[in-house]
Amino acid sequence: MPFDGCCPDCKLPGDDCPLIWGVCNHAFHLHCILKWVNSQTSQAHCPMCRREWQFKG
Repeated sequence: MPFDGCCPDCKLPGDDCPLIWGVCNHAFHLHCILKWVNSQTSQAHCPMCRREWQFKG
């Protein structure tokens, strides 16, 4: 989904659907990356570069 929009789970863009960056500098909607991370059977990896997923702090 476009970053200026919202993820498929949200109706309106904004604070309820923020962008989240990983240490690898790839950005995802919060709900999208949480679904991805929770669906991984072992260590979660970035969907784009396959590096180990870590939230950028």
